[in-house]
Amino acid sequence: MNGKHVAVLMGGFSSERPVSLSSGAACADALEAEGFRVTRVDVARDVASVLAALRPDVAFNALHGPFGEDGTIQGILEYLEIPYTHSGVLASALAMDKAQAKHVAAASGIPVAEALVMDRKAFGPKHPMKPPYVVKPVCEGSSFGVVIVKEDQSHPPQVVTSSEWRYGDRIMVERYVAGRELTCGVMGDKALGVTEIIPQGHAFYDYDSKYVKGGSQHVIPAQVSPNIYQKIQTLALKAHQAIGCRGVSRSDFRFDDRGSDEGELIWLEINTQPGMTPTSLVPEMAQHAGLGFGEFLTWMVEDASCLR
Repeated sequence: MNGKHVAVLMGGFSSERPVSLSSGAACADALEAEGFRVTRVDVARDVASVLAALRPDVAFNALHGPFGEDGTIQGILEYLEIPYTHSGVLASALAMDKAQAKHVAAASGIPVAEALVMDRKAFGPKHPMKPPYVVKPVCEGSSFGVVIVKEDQSHPPQVVTSSEWRYGDRIMVERYVAGRELTCGVMGDKALGVTEIIPQGHAFYDYDSKYVKGGSQHVIPAQVSPNIYQKIQTLALKAHQAIGCRGVSRSDFRFDDRGSDEGELIWLEINTQPGMTPTSLVPEMAQHAGLGFGEFLTWMVEDASCLR
């Protein structure tokens, strides 16, 4: 029996609350099965006082989205001196800001697509970039607010300037890279396997593709040349280290191989709080490397620390 007391932080109040509840429940159950003493914490605004009273040995961060993966909860855990999983304050904040993360990645020699950051209210009747391009909120996850503008669209998408938009005013307009969706996890100082994500009945890997049963097919190992496979692993580890991540992260890529086998490989973003159900991408990669779900989570608990 492992006597450590682990508080699994889940839920929260971002758009990704349902995803986090699912990740958190799966992690809590698996950690209990591994012999840990687990307290499930549905994170609310009083989380600091709740954790101060609980005094767990480790906080397992299963939160997704703003507050949970942008450095905020990490700062609270640092203040309370509770060791926690995943990345620290700076890396979390940096990775959550897609524009800043791209600057750091590009400076490290990682290939990124051309992009510009603007206020959504400045989105006028003319295209800010030659289509096709992608519009995405600078600080959201789970593909919330992502809009693909196709070549034949005569004007920018009106949803971006509408009153219904709830993803913040800073948006990134990025050149659309056609091709295959590939992703690679990193665990400590080692890249895991590369997965190809094939959306089923969706134009791209959107929220439903990610979380609705049958929304996407995961192919691991991805069927690409050994050279490209290794290159993706190298770039995922490079991004993890450049942004200062710890524990587990996942980098997403687009690979356009229509012209040749070598094609164009572009790094899109890094996720410091990847989904954590047994069928989520990174646990699948760990399984492919021979680590069961419980074993994988145990490694994360043992890897937890402050000052990350």
